[in-house]
Amino acid sequence: MAVPSVPPVPSVSAEPPASAATVPAQSRVVSGDSPDVRARITELRLSAFAGHRRAGFPLASVTLFAGPSGAGKTTALAAYEALARLGGGAPLCEAFPDPVACVPQRARPDAGGRRGFRIGCTADGAEGPVRLDVAVQAEPDLRIVGERLTAGGVVLLETALRDPGRRTVQAAWHTAGAAPVTRAPLPDDRLGTALLPLRVAGKTDGQRHVLAAAEQMVVALRSVFPCDPRPERMRAPVPAGSGRLLPGCDNLADVLWRTRAECARRHGRLVEALRAGCAGPVSDLVAEPLRNGTVRALLDRGDGLRTELTRLGDGELRYLALTLVLLTGPGVLDVDTPGEVPDALRTLTVLADGFDRGLDPCQRRELLRTAVRMGERGHIRCVGAVSDASWATGVQGVTVVHLET
Repeated sequence: MAVPSVPPVPSVSAEPPASAATVPAQSRVVSGDSPDVRARITELRLSAFAGHRRAGFPLASVTLFAGPSGAGKTTALAAYEALARLGGGAPLCEAFPDPVACVPQRARPDAGGRRGFRIGCTADGAEGPVRLDVAVQAEPDLRIVGERLTAGGVVLLETALRDPGRRTVQAAWHTAGAAPVTRAPLPDDRLGTALLPLRVAGKTDGQRHVLAAAEQMVVALRSVFPCDPRPERMRAPVPAGSGRLLPGCDNLADVLWRTRAECARRHGRLVEALRAGCAGPVSDLVAEPLRNGTVRALLDRGDGLRTELTRLGDGELRYLALTLVLLTGPGVLDVDTPGEVPDALRTLTVLADGFDRGLDPCQRRELLRTAVRMGERGHIRCVGAVSDASWATGVQGVTVVHLET
């Protein structure tokens, strides 16, 4: 029995595609002849999403989206973040708080008043490339109307909206047993791929293939940390807490209090990076508790003088925060990583909109160098957005995707 096809999103207009620079093919080798089996997103597809149409963006260990205002850089990162939320089990309303803004502007509703958008990605890993494509209806009701998970040319999961009056989609997943597929309803406000580990028994080779591919996709999507440091929130002392860095880096001092004690080697690398990116001498970066229960961070200048973060410029603070994020990894960041997966099989992707915002040429160069160095180790990937990437074009280990309005 054939797997049902994913219906097209109604009335998505044919807008011109965003142009992307030619990027190198993804390598599946980390060192020597050892294959890279860590789950990571290697392509973002915006088939019909906001200002993007028929756009596909390969993602390397360090990828910078570049282009003028309005070219869709922030939109691309927002799409990635939305997929990450869905992969983590979030409902559609959380992944797309303003779904109408995701619909291509010139898309006209069909006779039923329906409009929507298409989005997808590819996750590479032990199972090879696994593709996920999702069709979302934004109007009149927010719902998933079609989803397809494929690997090796085999459709592993396919869902379709059959009855608009019910809040479910009809799902069929590969079984390769007595019956070629298994059918069951799934909720229309959740990503079916993220639900498969709870629904598939794994008794046949086909089912185990479905589970492995779905888990690879979910692990790759969940390991994402959107980061946009806000200097105005980083200067004041902060309450002592969990020591897990927030996306806005508001609690930077609390995290430094933890990381300095837990990993001297990484802290030393952070201090070394600060010497290159901060004005004046830097011998150490310290955090100290105050009597009121808060923690403050200071730069040790090495001559008995300490500078509070409140005296640092916005660029210095953003540089400090982003460097800390790239050096620390998921154990220190406020991100819902799949704890059941060994660290050797995971890679964290940092999403940094305005990667070079407020940074001087030296700071952005050193920050990019840190991103490349961490990317070479395979555990940290970085996807950023910049207005002008001329300073990064040609840097080994960096992929630049040029967007045009």
